[in-house]
Amino acid sequence: MSRIKRITSLLLAALLLCALPAAMGEGEAMRKDDGSIREELTAVEATRLMGNGINLGNTMEACDSTRGNYSDDPLVYETGWGQPVTTQEMLLGMKAAGFDTIRIPVAWMTNASNMPFEMKDCTLNEAYLSRVRQIVDYARNAEMYVIINDHWDGGWWGMFGSENPDTASFAMEAYKGMWKQIAEYFRDYSDYVIFESANEELGARFDENSPCYARDSVLSYLTEQQRYALTNQVNQAFVDTVRETGGNNEKRFLLIAGYGTNIDQTFDSRFQMPKDTAQNKLMVSVHYYGPWSYCGASSAAGATLWGKAADYDEMYRTLSKMTKFVSRGYGVVIGEYGALTGGDGVMKKNAPAYHRAFLDCCDALDFTSCLWDCSGFFIRRENRIVEEEMAAVYAGRNAASEAGRDYADIARAGKEGVDAAVASAPKVLRKDALTADENACVAWIMFSEGSWALSYSVGDAYNPDSISPGIVPTDVEITGQGTYTVALDFSGTEKGYAENTAFSAVGISNGETLFPGYCIMITECKINGEPIKLKGRNYTCSDDGRCTRTNLFNEWVNMKGINNSNARVLYGDLTGISATVLDRSLPQMSRIMTMEITFTYAPRK
Repeated sequence: MSRIKRITSLLLAALLLCALPAAMGEGEAMRKDDGSIREELTAVEATRLMGNGINLGNTMEACDSTRGNYSDDPLVYETGWGQPVTTQEMLLGMKAAGFDTIRIPVAWMTNASNMPFEMKDCTLNEAYLSRVRQIVDYARNAEMYVIINDHWDGGWWGMFGSENPDTASFAMEAYKGMWKQIAEYFRDYSDYVIFESANEELGARFDENSPCYARDSVLSYLTEQQRYALTNQVNQAFVDTVRETGGNNEKRFLLIAGYGTNIDQTFDSRFQMPKDTAQNKLMVSVHYYGPWSYCGASSAAGATLWGKAADYDEMYRTLSKMTKFVSRGYGVVIGEYGALTGGDGVMKKNAPAYHRAFLDCCDALDFTSCLWDCSGFFIRRENRIVEEEMAAVYAGRNAASEAGRDYADIARAGKEGVDAAVASAPKVLRKDALTADENACVAWIMFSEGSWALSYSVGDAYNPDSISPGIVPTDVEITGQGTYTVALDFSGTEKGYAENTAFSAVGISNGETLFPGYCIMITECKINGEPIKLKGRNYTCSDDGRCTRTNLFNEWVNMKGINNSNARVLYGDLTGISATVLDRSLPQMSRIMTMEITFTYAPRK
């Protein structure tokens, strides 16, 4: 940001602060919310007015799910995950930086007077409600839109999937009781305050089984169809509960969490928006961190490459799926996104270009969005975006800059920005890689380090540019039946090794198309040049019908649901198969300098 722009932003924040009542400051915030409801404003029109948003991350959703240090003081949790106390000046600084919406993730249940799976009346903590309201008032005083949700909240959502019907029923009653209290507490606020049904919990997290998530020891397992049905049921209960509280809640905008907030899974026809007594007042929320090997890397040094033409194209193509909802009258909110700063606090290479392209996509596709931030971009102790190039991305993209412009012009400019980025970006970033052509058949090791700091081409699409600096892969072209070896060398990375694995698999791009029914049978696995023994038998599967895969370590696979329709082996039946054949307890796994997998590829015998 230029010196002039920075001074202008600070002056704007100061003017906004001076415009507030003199009583503002310590204690209860004065409220600048007038309680109005714009009955004719539709959800799609509202998202256009919401501008760019930001999350108040790791703050009001901070919680102690073990209850080891429970406190009735909300500030204990608000600062518990490393963030400063939220202030009026902070929200004014966000507004001045170009953010017109703030999403406030909240842990309502875990920070209630009792744990949700212990309480009978589901009474929320009055002090916590009051503190969230104070922050909402800060945002409204800054003339920002506000989104509040229930955010992970210690993982109590696992109760929904319990095979104990009493626990599953209790979860639904607790959920409705929670939202009844929240809705009544904020009932008189204007429609600038939006309620969101959940975060990422609706879907696979119904199956979380940790003892602290459920009242009983009965493990849960739902089919995907059951998870979709339950997601739709929870979202319908959310809408019905809020609407029944009356007042402004009868016409308030409500944000419906997508299936896992995953774009592809929310695009699936099994996800259904709830019925609503209000007309055109529903929005849908999804998240976008694509690719995670770039966006979610725990350090700038560990982030994979990003910035080729196909990366920009993939971003636009993925986000475009959500226009299905816009065409049906639902506003679309990308509730979280970002090329996140990691533990080192360093901005990733090409991060400003990534964020600029993302905002162009949102303009082109008629979405609004909220940057996920935990003082990584907007430094709350300084009330500004410190990185000047990133500050410039947001400085001129607020709602005020678009006031009076026809939306068609905004959308056109956004699409032109995306097209220009695709046209000017290089086609390939790694010159030494095998072809990633859509018809090529290439085998490689998908890999994420135990800390997620290092990764290589995770996902069913072979992407040799999705690589952390210093990794040297050995990928091979598959020409038919035979024996092949794939490998990864981590010795050139910053640490010189990978510290165990959080996920790994062998993938064969287009294997299902070019060699249908073929199986991968691992014959040898070497770590640091020495053979190791695998736990169980590997099996062959495909998630997308194109890429053939065998999991090396994938703890998210629930083996209870694996059968002959989604798994195959080269010889015999499925007895003894495993999605976690790599033994992470082996001493070699703590310092993986090289990993080498040899396998036979052939039709099932």
